[in-house]
Amino acid sequence: MRNRPTAFLAIAAASALLLSACGGDDSSEDPPVAEVDAAEFPEGSTMARLAEAGTMTVGTKFDQPLFGLVGPDGTPVGFDVEIAKIIAGELGIAPDDIEWTETVSANRETFIEEDRVDIVVATYTINDDRKQVIDFAGPYYLAGQSLMVRADDDSIKSEADLSGKIVCSAEGSTPAKNIEENFPDAELRTFSQYTDCLDPLRNGQVDVLTTDNVILAGYVAESPDDFKLAGEQFTEEPYGIGLKKDDTDFRNFINDTLEAAYEDGRWDAAWEATAGEVLDTPTPPAVDRY
Repeated sequence: MRNRPTAFLAIAAASALLLSACGGDDSSEDPPVAEVDAAEFPEGSTMARLAEAGTMTVGTKFDQPLFGLVGPDGTPVGFDVEIAKIIAGELGIAPDDIEWTETVSANRETFIEEDRVDIVVATYTINDDRKQVIDFAGPYYLAGQSLMVRADDDSIKSEADLSGKIVCSAEGSTPAKNIEENFPDAELRTFSQYTDCLDPLRNGQVDVLTTDNVILAGYVAESPDDFKLAGEQFTEEPYGIGLKKDDTDFRNFINDTLEAAYEDGRWDAAWEATAGEVLDTPTPPAVDRY
């Protein structure tokens, strides 16, 4: 889309704009809601159950600028939220009929297994370990692990400089696992959420926060005097939609919906209205029908 020299300031402004907008009653920017009959779906399927109920529960992050950030009315906004609305819309479920549940990195699989949510759309990296207990539709976006340090710290310029450093991340996250497995000379400290790392980083209790590049860009934008990015992204993180294990019909339905949204412009519209306010519009990734 657009490359801007003031991208960090724009991210902060966009986050504020998104939060202020979520308190209003103008739904003109929401994706369309299909007129469906539960009988159109296979009997006993998740799609039929949700369409009949007219509501669904979606797990998402509440603290991730541009992807899932809770607004003043308790409703999250961001790209993940818009993706969930597209899926709900194909089931005839309006945005106001979605119940949003906060999911942090450590509880996403548990919430799916315990039926506390119907899907999770929460900067959720697809990996083989997670696919042992849940299924994924997508991916719908490709991110990458990066590093954020204090603005006055020049000792960390890339992942090659992590030896002897205290690295903070979220418990149960892919970035935390990567540090634990591949950077044995770094000391890993984990908290429930990435935002729990911000004050320890400011105060010098940890040296670096690691998570996905788009998440860190939002934090730098909110506190440019405190933080900066260090180096380039050093992994590829495909974001997927988590759902119940072996619910193949529902996974195929979501993948079909994503592919349709790629083609008809709904995916682009979701990006442009959120993260695309300041970041280039990427090419959506091919879904993995494993």
